[in-house]
Amino acid sequence: MPIGPARMPLMDHLGELRRRLTIIVVSLAITAVVLYNATPVLIDFIMNPIRAALPHGSKLTVLTVLGGFTIRFKVAVFFGAIVCSPIIIWEVMAFFLPALKKNERKWVVPTVAAMVVLFYLGMAFCYLIIQNAAVGWMIDQSRDFANIVANAEDYINIMMLLEIGFGIAFQLPLAIFYLSVLHLVPYKTFRAQWRYIYVGLMVLSAVVTPDASPVTMILMFAALIGLYEVALAIARYVLVARDGKESLKWTREEYQEHKYEEEMSKL
Repeated sequence: MPIGPARMPLMDHLGELRRRLTIIVVSLAITAVVLYNATPVLIDFIMNPIRAALPHGSKLTVLTVLGGFTIRFKVAVFFGAIVCSPIIIWEVMAFFLPALKKNERKWVVPTVAAMVVLFYLGMAFCYLIIQNAAVGWMIDQSRDFANIVANAEDYINIMMLLEIGFGIAFQLPLAIFYLSVLHLVPYKTFRAQWRYIYVGLMVLSAVVTPDASPVTMILMFAALIGLYEVALAIARYVLVARDGKESLKWTREEYQEHKYEEEMSKL
């Protein structure tokens, strides 16, 4: 039986962690260096969703000598992380792989694939739907009393943070799915406590979004509710197909008892 990380000597455990972190850092660094020369095009791509919201004729403004380099470096790292996200997610999951049981390891590849797809989906949702509405609302708050300077670093930072926030928030369905399927939280509990969960999703939307825009929070909240309901629907299908309709109300202990009885009946 494979030795899990908990049984490894401490130095071996740290060595494995260092090896995987090295792979992540080197992959990210190489990708960022390659992308650095393309950052003007990437910045133009980042700005596309909000051009209509900017004051007519506005151009991005760099306010410091090192501002241009700093912005280009951040953008290169940001897009490097996007390109390398499958590697990053796989290395994190692979670190915990030895601790999983044999029947649990078959879920690793689908889980990594789902995490990558959901991350990209969250960023695409933010880029296509959120950015213009959120940034446009924030700019409108200043039009009546101040001149608006399109500070390049400020604009690009908030847009990158929004993208990352939505990419992370869109991992919610995966968490809900596994909590239900593994009976860590009974499916019936998710259904019975939906009011409290919706309030929790609203709080999460307020915390994850880096701006103070109610537009961003409301749109994220709506997206999370949709993802939550889809995840529960898929979990229900898997539970009923695998263990029958009665499994929808099982706790973790009841599930383990059922699996034990199944194994004993095969002897």
